Amino acid sequence: MHSLTPEFLANLRYNGLQIATMRTLGEYRGKQQLYVAQSPEVLSDLRQIAAIESTESSNRLEGVVVPKDRLKSLVIKNATPKSRSEQEVAGYRDALGLIHENAEQMPFSEGTVLQLHSILYRYMPQPGGHWKATNNDIVERHPDGSSRIRFRPVAAHLTPMAMTDLVGRYRTALDQHLADPLVLVPLVVLDFLCIHPFPDGNGRMARLLTLQLLYHFDYTVGRYISLERIFEESKESYYETLEASSQGWHEAAHNIAPWLDYFWGALLRAYKEFEGHVGTIERGRGAKGGRVRAEILKRNLPFSISEIEAACPGVSRDTVRLVLRAMKTEGLIAPTGKGRGAKWVKP
Repeated sequence: MHSLTPEFLANLRYNGLQIATMRTLGEYRGKQQLYVAQSPEVLSDLRQIAAIESTESSNRLEGVVVPKDRLKSLVIKNATPKSRSEQEVAGYRDALGLIHENAEQMPFSEGTVLQLHSILYRYMPQPGGHWKATNNDIVERHPDGSSRIRFRPVAAHLTPMAMTDLVGRYRTALDQHLADPLVLVPLVVLDFLCIHPFPDGNGRMARLLTLQLLYHFDYTVGRYISLERIFEESKESYYETLEASSQGWHEAAHNIAPWLDYFWGALLRAYKEFEGHVGTIERGRGAKGGRVRAEILKRNLPFSISEIEAACPGVSRDTVRLVLRAMKTEGLIAPTGKGRGAKWVKP
């Protein structure tokens, strides 16, 4: 689509801060495996809180509000919805649950997008899972009753073709490594919103797709920290940057920097929150992951998993592997090969 053509991607330029932000996000992705290995009890609580917050915030951004006690019953206990607002909340709960459980097996495809929208509307009188049949301008309504057209999406009759194009260009960009996934994911979200393929529910769908696509690249922080809550807490910037980056989209003359900066900032905030809840590896004195990490950092010669195991009695091989994988992602170590005889070195 307009943000995902090889020409558009080839012309993108990043400043020093943007490059540093992408690098930092990559480091957090490496560390998240260690956090997951260390604190199962904390993580269980975080997952439950995130599910409630995500469902609440994503719907509240669209003006859908449910009392707190009912919200918890709907999300945690799968209560049956009793009103239109509760039907919308329950649909989001189900779609969110599907992504948390199966995102890795769910490709980004027209079929998946239609399926998620169908789930979103499964408790509603009108069925979901169908592209829009009439044009739908994105309108900003003001308290005084006035309004303005914020953006004119793709026309209804062109929507099926636009969605096919979006999916195809995304796959090509991935296959040909035309840009980092951290660039491609927010660009898919922007293009999806510029197409606005459904008669209703496009905002919620965009946030569900954000989570699904991040899962594909192992940015799984949305399982434990609600990205939707972070979007809601900064909703002025969320909408302003989306609008700024959509200007000139139809002509592929848009500036995606405002949206990228906002998107990366939100993801970074989620990871910092996650780290704050679970604790940094360095801070966990005597923690198994920390011991393994310290042992690896002391070594200069090529070393094997067995040597690290021997130096860290009481630590399982799985924990050692997790630390090695995390440190590899951070660029601190690299394997010399594969299989039993493989050694690890500092690059």
